[in-house]
Amino acid sequence: SRELLVLTYGALVAQLCKDYEKDEDVNTCLDRMGYGIGVRLIDDFLARSAVKKCHSYSETADVIAQVAFKMYLGVTPSVSCSSAAGNEFSLILDKNPLVDFVEELPAERASLCYCNLLCGVIRGALEMVHLAAEVTFLQDRLKGDAVTEIGITFLRKAEDRKHKRN
Repeated sequence: SRELLVLTYGALVAQLCKDYEKDEDVNTCLDRMGYGIGVRLIDDFLARSAVKKCHSYSETADVIAQVAFKMYLGVTPSVSCSSAAGNEFSLILDKNPLVDFVEELPAERASLCYCNLLCGVIRGALEMVHLAAEVTFLQDRLKGDAVTEIGITFLRKAEDRKHKRN
């Protein structure tokens, strides 16, 4: 449940910070863990949401924000398209439940991407529906930004990769 995730997430990040000296290693580990969650979570999402196949990147971004975030985290980010090609989107969270119990990052952890797990979840779930994407934090309230912003860049459909190898 959302409450259990929020309560235990801070302990997970704290343990990773003890296990790894470099923030980049913690960020990578969180992304990897999130990816594994996303790969498994997509089946639950598709079964529970009854969402139909998306026909555009903008439709996919809207489903992520309006259905998936609402379903699993209880928040609905706003979506904005940030490229003329229509393949880059930002999810802007006014409230991020994963940081409910965090006031700020310690100065020695300035490059830590505390919620990087979310990027991995999104990337893993998208890959399972054959959409390759790059997902990164663009802004973070924990780092003094006004909002939390996750950037999603759709790279190409997974089928395109297979055809290019042959």
